Amino acid sequence: MVFSALTFGQEVELIWRQRWSLMTVLYLSVRYVGIGCAVMNILISVPTISMTDTVSLIISDGLYWMADVVNVILSVIMIARLHAMYQRSRKVLIFLVVIFLAIRIANVVMTAITMMQISMEEFVLSGTYQCNFDYGGDSTFLQSMTWIVDIVWEVFALCLAVWIAVKHFRELRQHSTRGIIGDCFTVLMKTHVSYFASFLAISCFEIGFISPTLSADPYSLGAQIYNGFTQIFEFVGLFVLGPRLILGVREYHAELVTNSDTATAMTSIAFQERVHVSTSSSV
Repeated sequence: MVFSALTFGQEVELIWRQRWSLMTVLYLSVRYVGIGCAVMNILISVPTISMTDTVSLIISDGLYWMADVVNVILSVIMIARLHAMYQRSRKVLIFLVVIFLAIRIANVVMTAITMMQISMEEFVLSGTYQCNFDYGGDSTFLQSMTWIVDIVWEVFALCLAVWIAVKHFRELRQHSTRGIIGDCFTVLMKTHVSYFASFLAISCFEIGFISPTLSADPYSLGAQIYNGFTQIFEFVGLFVLGPRLILGVREYHAELVTNSDTATAMTSIAFQERVHVSTSSSV
């Protein structure tokens, strides 16, 4: 929530005060689902708050599904960006959607199986309430597999973005031009790489839970510290750097509006709805 407060001024100026679109809805969904996740984490983590086993398990399941929904929304944003970078190619869009659906279906199945294998028990220890989660069966392994599958999707999306960006920059270099569209590709790649790096770090932390050291005693001090860092990275990556995929481009568009009348050339890629980027040398 602290990270959300730091960028709230930009959010008001670049999101709330602008014409509403699909990207506006997606941005706000990711941003405020993150705040909801933070509140729910507090509810099940603070030892002075008492909840029944059923309520704690519902909140835990809700956190899993909310994170999955956020990943879906971020993937939709990524598809929109790639679709724009590839000149709104219908073939590219269909290809991305098919790959995305295959990955999401696999993840939903694994997440559902994981949820069925997790049980929860609350007990009182020295006057404080503790939640003990039992990750039975292959739940830990399946949870890690969902992150591995997500990594495959993110690597795939990054490779597509890098390929078209390199191609476009080569065309600009051949004609000794850069211009607004070249700068826009730079902004797109910076936000994409920062998001990918954060997602990779989160995934590595999540996959680390299957290590024998952590799985042998998940409630040891070391395991709890590891889990705390994992939650921090996950919150920052999904709910701060994720929305930056939209906010960063809108910041660049706002700078163009302020500094130059040529900002109209950017309206197609600034997520003001009609996304279109030409990679031809005539731009």
